[in-house]
Amino acid sequence: MRQILVYGDSLSWGIVPLTRQRFPFDQRWPGVMEITLNAAGRNVRVIEDCLNGRRTVWEDPFRPGRNGLIGLQQRIEAHAPLDLVILMLGINDFQSMHDFNVWHSSQGIATLVNAIRSAPIEPGMPIPPVLVVAPPPLQVPKGPIAPKFLGGEKKCVGLAAAYRQVCEELGCHFFDAGRVVTTSTVDGVHLDADQHMTLGKAMADCVAPLLG
Repeated sequence: MRQILVYGDSLSWGIVPLTRQRFPFDQRWPGVMEITLNAAGRNVRVIEDCLNGRRTVWEDPFRPGRNGLIGLQQRIEAHAPLDLVILMLGINDFQSMHDFNVWHSSQGIATLVNAIRSAPIEPGMPIPPVLVVAPPPLQVPKGPIAPKFLGGEKKCVGLAAAYRQVCEELGCHFFDAGRVVTTSTVDGVHLDADQHMTLGKAMADCVAPLLG
């Protein structure tokens, strides 16, 4: 069985826009990806480690534990052996309390990739390849989360290009989710159910050749 770790935030956790509810596993994109790959005979298990509000490498000043670097190596060690790690982070770097740009987030992603590659896994176990997924761009935030993401739709412009460049420099895989899905018009940040389905199937097509 091939094991894939999805390390992400609320876009992968599957929060239902404008609620604090969660889509079921078979309706959020990591679950759709697993189901699609297994239907094609790939024999895959997807491990979800997705935390609402997770940044790349920074803390949330109001909610502790959102720094994506903290504990990442231990997660790689705990779930080894892994055949692939999928990183889909960055949107929360553009919350209104931060003054970061896309270059900052790309350097955060690079730091996470390097942490994965240097994790203290058991001798003889493979260092997992990394697939970086650029999340779809924010729209103008709406509803209760609007103050939290105020101005984020401007700060995130160019994120996919910045991630692609880092991936080329580091020699890791890259996928631009913004090519296939958009954030919800309901809240401007998260994914609607149909977008989870679309992304999950697109990710299955992307991941299948990476598994050999």
